[in-house]
Amino acid sequence: MIVERIWTGNSLRNFNYLIACPDTGEALAIDPLDHEKCLATAKAKGWNITQILNTHEHHDHIGGNAEVVAATGAKVIAHHKAAGKIPGMDRGVQAGDVIKVGKHIELECLDTPGHTYCHICLCAHAEQPALFSGDTLFNAGAGNVHNGGDVEALYSSFTEQLMRLPDNTRIFPGHDYIESNLKFTLAREPGNAAAAALLPTVASHDPALSIVTTLKEEKEFNTFMRLSNPSVIAQLRDSFPDLPAEPDAKTVFKKLRELRNAW
Repeated sequence: MIVERIWTGNSLRNFNYLIACPDTGEALAIDPLDHEKCLATAKAKGWNITQILNTHEHHDHIGGNAEVVAATGAKVIAHHKAAGKIPGMDRGVQAGDVIKVGKHIELECLDTPGHTYCHICLCAHAEQPALFSGDTLFNAGAGNVHNGGDVEALYSSFTEQLMRLPDNTRIFPGHDYIESNLKFTLAREPGNAAAAALLPTVASHDPALSIVTTLKEEKEFNTFMRLSNPSVIAQLRDSFPDLPAEPDAKTVFKKLRELRNAW
């Protein structure tokens, strides 16, 4: 499996992806907003985009569909409940469905509501697994729930699905927010050595060359995966004095998301 990450360079800091089969040259485009870069990259590498996967229905993820379809005839795949929200959708998928690319690539669909109710993450169960997490999980952060989402559903997607994946799973998110997310981590957990060490390497970095983190690393510096950490809870109590003495993980997650909204 070949993964090509495409940095759009837009104000929303989107990443697009091409997943290609080295044997056949068939490729899946994930959220190809920057259709020009996606098509040019595929052409330069001799790949044929045969499918598009939209992780969810927001315009900055589906906005390039029409142009890619017009150029390639690719079929559009998305959450089965997104049929009325994504024009030209050809296939609706749900939890456990598999998307095949070329001869050997199989990508499992995870139904991960939270950012929206129609959100799909893709998981490649390979020697080194990969998660294409859209706007559910970011490097060092979590998606927002501003536009059709639900924070309790997002918490469940994190704790019941994403955090249970193998620790060596590589994380490929839909946006580059790693610098601001690490700063948020250090505001909530000032003694987080992993975040403090990583931040200087990504400060004012070129997102096209950004690191690819693993789930194990995320558990070290992603505040939304450190819900029982005493320092995180203590800092929360400064902002929320009525926080219970021993808050449950869901409460911590929700309060962190509330703070991050205003960060």
